Amino acid sequence: MVTLVPAEAHGDERGALLSFIEAQRGSLRRSVLGLTEEQAASRPSASELSLSGLLKHVAEVELNWLRLAQQRPNERQRSRETWAEGFRLTDEESVGDVLAFWDGVTKETEEFLRSVPSLDDTFPLPEAPWFPKDGRVSMRWMAMHLVQEMARHAGHADVIRESLDGKTSFELVAMEGEQSP
Repeated sequence: MVTLVPAEAHGDERGALLSFIEAQRGSLRRSVLGLTEEQAASRPSASELSLSGLLKHVAEVELNWLRLAQQRPNERQRSRETWAEGFRLTDEESVGDVLAFWDGVTKETEEFLRSVPSLDDTFPLPEAPWFPKDGRVSMRWMAMHLVQEMARHAGHADVIRESLDGKTSFELVAMEGEQSP
């Protein structure tokens, strides 16, 4: 059975933040349980979003924030011209591929956040019109931003999945232990 409030949530701040991030990841992952590749790529609602596209997007966004915090180049950095490609799978990609990629990012994010000396440590924001010039954010801010980003898209995923077959992430919790996407 899947636990919605893991033991780590009652521990230290890092554990709590990581458990909230993981809870939102779980909602997104469950959104594709029992679906075909075609169903996961479909857009049954008024939105242009698909479930497989959302998975790819949040995995790439998590990697981007991780690389910013690590102050390392992002090997999957998208330009403004290719930004929309981060919301759909290519012919060479599958839901399983995206989930495997995200598993690696997840592991790296958790290891990184557990290893930084302090959640108060900061890193520079990239130059962008929506960020302050020479802005910096803390590791804590990044973790909370990941919760926000994933929760927003988990809500999108619920609407899309409900449009497909009437199920939401919460209803799919029981299926999670029975099968993997």
